[in-house]
Amino acid sequence: MSDPVLALVMLGLFIFLILLGFPIAFTLMGMGVGFGFYAYYQAGQEFFDNRIFYLLTQNTWSIMSSDVLVAVPLFLFMGYVIERSNILDRLFYSLQVALRHVPGSMAVAALLTCAMFATATGIVGAVVTLMGLLALPAMLKAGYDQKLSTGVICAGGTLGILIPPSIMLIVYSAAASVSVVRLYAAAMLPGFLLAGLYVAYVIIRVMLEPKLAPKLPEAESNVPWGRAFLLLAQAFVPLAVLILAVLGSIIFGLATPTEAAAVGALGSLVLAAAYRALTWMRLREAVYLTARTSAMVCFLFVGSWTFSSVFSYLGGEGLIKAFVLGMNLGPHTFTILSQIIIFLLGWPLEWTEIIIIFVPIFLPLLPHFHIDPMVFGILVALNLQTSFLTPPMAMSAYYLKGIAPPYVELWTIFKGCFPFLGLVFVTMFLVYAFPQLMFWLPNLMYGN
Repeated sequence: MSDPVLALVMLGLFIFLILLGFPIAFTLMGMGVGFGFYAYYQAGQEFFDNRIFYLLTQNTWSIMSSDVLVAVPLFLFMGYVIERSNILDRLFYSLQVALRHVPGSMAVAALLTCAMFATATGIVGAVVTLMGLLALPAMLKAGYDQKLSTGVICAGGTLGILIPPSIMLIVYSAAASVSVVRLYAAAMLPGFLLAGLYVAYVIIRVMLEPKLAPKLPEAESNVPWGRAFLLLAQAFVPLAVLILAVLGSIIFGLATPTEAAAVGALGSLVLAAAYRALTWMRLREAVYLTARTSAMVCFLFVGSWTFSSVFSYLGGEGLIKAFVLGMNLGPHTFTILSQIIIFLLGWPLEWTEIIIIFVPIFLPLLPHFHIDPMVFGILVALNLQTSFLTPPMAMSAYYLKGIAPPYVELWTIFKGCFPFLGLVFVTMFLVYAFPQLMFWLPNLMYGN
């Protein structure tokens, strides 16, 4: 068996093993070391003299000392602290009161709360679960349509993947060696465009079919504007200031992403203390969850870099590149094909595995097709929204089903996700057809 064929066997075996449920990070490391031992083996050498062990330790050291990835645990800590600060109910209620005269006010408030909270935490499961506990019962009690209510929460909870400060964009920048600052700036307009389309869809749909979202009783909607302003000042403004301070310091070049993440982590502690929600137990939980998630990301990077190094050394990368180039694809066709593959990978895999393992397979092909890695990254970030919304492995739907009332069926949640799934594809088309949506802000801030 030739080395390139062995590389394809290595890739196929990896996919088979993760579908069986083996831990992905350790499967990557195990297969990388196993196949790498064969690839680097030289007759007569001692067992531990094989270069694969040197490659594994070097990859581990490179990951653990990466300046870019230092921002990951800091942003995670910021998100976990905010998640445990008990401000979600205040935020939802304040937005609900402020938007009380808007058609589908509770759904719009839930969507904006999801989007803002997802931006602050970037943790899809946490946002969907918390909003499912808070907003879903309130919307169902008010007579809102089940599909609309569940779709809003599932779609809104995934926006943190795209809107900065996104953990996914940091991971992609490390994998693709692109500036995370420019990537953040490029993601701003597409992210807000997608959120805006979600809000517009809800409002227009409710205007056309008012029975989907009945108006609130007069007693609940007749809240003085002074009280509404006070509620927003107490719940919405502090979190918005924290997020804007973190993003603004990055976008305007006042701080690196790591420095801004550190300020955000400190700001989350101050915010939690201000809401009297900073307890030793909650702080310990936030630290534990941050350490666990950061370790997962780091081990995934170590495993994927070891795996991809061996895969490339065996000739697998060259074989795939020659195969793709032999198809004589144009830039548009290649982009569509790659996004379809990523869309399909989103069914069985989470975004971390797709970004760290499979996206690097496409990256060496981008120069041939004259595709900017930043454009490709934003399209991938949009595409990965679908992995949480597409049956049969729509994780947002499963998160929500786990805490929804028993009479809300899983298929109902799936049907609620479909319109928002369509809006993701519309946004991908608009962003690809009008690339200035991505380039305008980076070029304005940093030049061409």
